[in-house]
Amino acid sequence: MADLEQEHRLWQQGLQQIAGVDEVGRGPLAGPVLAAAVVFAPDFDPTPLQGLTDSKKLSSRQREHLAPLIQAHALAYGIGIVSAPVIDRINILQATFLAMRRALAHLPALDHVLVDGNKAIPYLDLPQTPIIKGDLHSLSIAAASVLAKTARDALMCALAQYYPDYGLERHMGYPTAFHRAQVQQLGLSPQHRRSFCRKILEVSL
Repeated sequence: MADLEQEHRLWQQGLQQIAGVDEVGRGPLAGPVLAAAVVFAPDFDPTPLQGLTDSKKLSSRQREHLAPLIQAHALAYGIGIVSAPVIDRINILQATFLAMRRALAHLPALDHVLVDGNKAIPYLDLPQTPIIKGDLHSLSIAAASVLAKTARDALMCALAQYYPDYGLERHMGYPTAFHRAQVQQLGLSPQHRRSFCRKILEVSL
């Protein structure tokens, strides 16, 4: 389970509003990249979030159980989304940073940001601490990873209603054998990342 050691270190310095931020959806062929940011109060008791860790290490049922608890106990949280066409235009790394900035923009004034990964978020005028595997070490980042994952999964299931032949609700846009085969057979939907699908279609898009 992630803990609040990173947050306590900053709270003890007199900083109050500490956000953890994480993203999901960098690798899929279809759908947006999505980030979440979460702030807990300095006196937060993490007991209700027992078992919270990196969303990839949790089952879908565990994530669905934890997500509303995170929302209920967080001081604030935000979601940022960047669509497939924008990913194609600015590349996935910049789209990831944009999703993070959009998530953080939903929060009140912040004192510090804990970022999952080894890079600070560019064009963000806030003190930051990148943490490698931060979703395993910071409860705020782990909470953000769960909110991002559950929100993106729900969005992909909704998109599957409009593009039912691709099985988006099954693989969430990731490049499974079935998804790749459907792209080869059907071509691309408006939700596909053209830059990610070039090799599959073996054409210049």
